[in-house]
Amino acid sequence: VQLQASGGGLVQAGGYLRLSCAASGRTFSNYAMGWFRQAPGKGREFVATISWSGSISDYAEFVKGRFTISRDNAKNTVYLQMNSLKPEDTATYYCSARSLPGARSTVDYNYWGQGTQVTVSS
Repeated sequence: VQLQASGGGLVQAGGYLRLSCAASGRTFSNYAMGWFRQAPGKGREFVATISWSGSISDYAEFVKGRFTISRDNAKNTVYLQMNSLKPEDTATYYCSARSLPGARSTVDYNYWGQGTQVTVSS
């Protein structure tokens, strides 16, 4: 499956962004989807994941209550709504897919998008 992330940009602290990830190539609803991020000089870290049906989601502690992952299987798209953004949220955000239930580790995902840059100014 091919993934194309979009929606990143520059925003002030306290602001919001919605990232999108469009999938193509295979049956989107067969895949759990994840969002990860990578800040300069750091490893890629888990942000959120959502089950194939959208009924189950999981979040990293540092985004709980601020970020929401969702999906629209009719549009082959997964979203990440990011509210109350902080400067420490600055990173490149990647979407990912796996054919098994959602997971938190990068090694568990088979497919990756190209990333979209999010910059939060203080």
